[in-house]
Amino acid sequence: KSSIFCDVITDNCVTIPTLNQSLLVELILVINYKLKRPFMVDNINVYRINAGSCNGCDVELLASILVPKFGFDSLQCTYTNTPEEANIVIVTGSITTRSKPFLEATLKRLPENKVVVAMGICPVTGGVFRDSYSIEGPLDRFVNVDVNIAGCPPPPQSIVDGLVKACALWKEKVNA
Repeated sequence: KSSIFCDVITDNCVTIPTLNQSLLVELILVINYKLKRPFMVDNINVYRINAGSCNGCDVELLASILVPKFGFDSLQCTYTNTPEEANIVIVTGSITTRSKPFLEATLKRLPENKVVVAMGICPVTGGVFRDSYSIEGPLDRFVNVDVNIAGCPPPPQSIVDGLVKACALWKEKVNA
């Protein structure tokens, strides 16, 4: 299935795949409801750490949050590549022995008033890999986790809700 969208100004038409309409409507409603409380900040910088994930959470994050139509920009969030600029850090994956030194070094570089989000069941509990010899997690052994987003991988609604909660927590920390 596909839909045709036309730009009124340039009269250019583009055919794009049709998204699951009920999911899209639900996401838009959740975002609009959550955004009734305005954030009094110019920009919230988000940094992501993959600490040994299967990439399921990373794909869902990209598909649901980093695409502008799902509200990442409307939350006044931008993605940053430097941990020193991060206000919110999202960690995906079980903490593996190999990723542990990178994770610890990166966490030391983050600002003091950061919000840490554990995305997916792996950083929360270790997931299906928790009893493996190469798993050092869960994430709360290394840093205080502010928001847990459950799921394997979490659904887009949970990701949006978790990011909204993280933004609100960061606002509280800054204004405290």
